[in-house]
Amino acid sequence: MESSCEYARKYSTDVSLQELRDRLAEFAEVRGWEQYHSPRNLLLALVGEVGELSEIFQWKGEVAKGLPNWSSSDKEHLEEELSDVLLYLIRLADVCGLDLGQAALTKIVKNARKYPVAAHQTT
Repeated sequence: MESSCEYARKYSTDVSLQELRDRLAEFAEVRGWEQYHSPRNLLLALVGEVGELSEIFQWKGEVAKGLPNWSSSDKEHLEEELSDVLLYLIRLADVCGLDLGQAALTKIVKNARKYPVAAHQTT
């Protein structure tokens, strides 16, 4: 039987923030959870999920890119916690009436101005 991660990869393509936002809003609405999705509550849930994500790395020391020494179950656990963080972040932005994708692009531009390439090149 395929895992939920394998199933998601098999049956989906690139997913937009808008699609995730819409699916999360529907998920909350049909369950009657909108009443609990205040910015404060979502932020606290997000912080809790970041804590769970941090626990995965807590005692591992430095970890190589690509996670070559991790088991498939450890990688799946990491995917789940990263997804929890992403989903709460998207939901929080939506409840606050913010366009997270546009805000991220704007932040990249601001960072490019703040940290120009020439200032960080080594000779």
